[in-house]
Amino acid sequence: MAATPTLPALSVVIPNYNHGKYLPASLSAILRQTVPPTEVIVLDDCSTDNSIQVVEEFAASHPVVRLVRNERNLGVMPNVNKGVELARGPYVYVGSADDEVMPGLFEKSMRLLARHPEAAFSSGIGDWHEEATGFNWQMGVGMGAEPRYFTPAELVQLGRSGKLYVVSHTVVFHRERLMGVGKFIPELRWHADWFAFYIGAFRHGFCFVPETLGRLNILPNSFLKAGRRRPADHEQVLRGIMERLILPEYAAEAERIRQSGTLYEFALPMLRVLRRDVRFKRFLTPALVRRCLWHQLKVSGKNYLPVWLANVYFRLAGYRAQPAAGC
Repeated sequence: MAATPTLPALSVVIPNYNHGKYLPASLSAILRQTVPPTEVIVLDDCSTDNSIQVVEEFAASHPVVRLVRNERNLGVMPNVNKGVELARGPYVYVGSADDEVMPGLFEKSMRLLARHPEAAFSSGIGDWHEEATGFNWQMGVGMGAEPRYFTPAELVQLGRSGKLYVVSHTVVFHRERLMGVGKFIPELRWHADWFAFYIGAFRHGFCFVPETLGRLNILPNSFLKAGRRRPADHEQVLRGIMERLILPEYAAEAERIRQSGTLYEFALPMLRVLRRDVRFKRFLTPALVRRCLWHQLKVSGKNYLPVWLANVYFRLAGYRAQPAAGC
């Protein structure tokens, strides 16, 4: 029997702004992990609710919990980056105050990362719940039946098959590699995590655990939802992604992103950005156009279905995780 590798230290970073009612569930799930983090840094961005009291109560009984209070409101991504800079562990998990980690996330991710130190991060399957509609589905399904490491070249092929999807709220990132991709670029706002994860993935490869390891609660006024309701702002963010992808330091990763077709996740808004700027035209392939249109149809279509029928569709379309082999 092979020896179990020693697991490196893990820091958890939780940015928070007025999410006091969600923090107890979020922090409890983190502290119940079978492999606990060495520190849990909660960065409060000048909340006006009871968030401070909640975190202080957890810190009083769990020494690993540390509250950092900002003197002024920084905004989501600068607050996250502050936490990444403060983290002392070689690996970091960036959580959300209104989401929950599932049992085994840290243990299964860290064991796989210990076997593959070349990886940028590990991710799993995410369980998504849309509060306003009651829709429930899983993302990241279909990337593989066994825990494994994907090289950047393998990720290109996985993307071409339509199965590549990094579930952000299950990602345990190698801290130095996250720093190496520029952390979470504030100008990319609600898509800053997408850029960091996919640049990291196509630069170093990543590990995948084929199990549901995190629950994402999609709130009506979430950072992403609110941003996408402003088409001009959303397109500006997508343009920001493309302007960085054409920079020399991202040339290799950008080509792999182009070949894999992973830009389809942004659907019609991305097609508009690519079409309007000649600098981006090489990314506008026939395959990407087809995938963007199909993805737009799926995303828009669910909004017109009754909840029960939409959930049946998610199951038939493969957005339901099957029982996975253990790590």
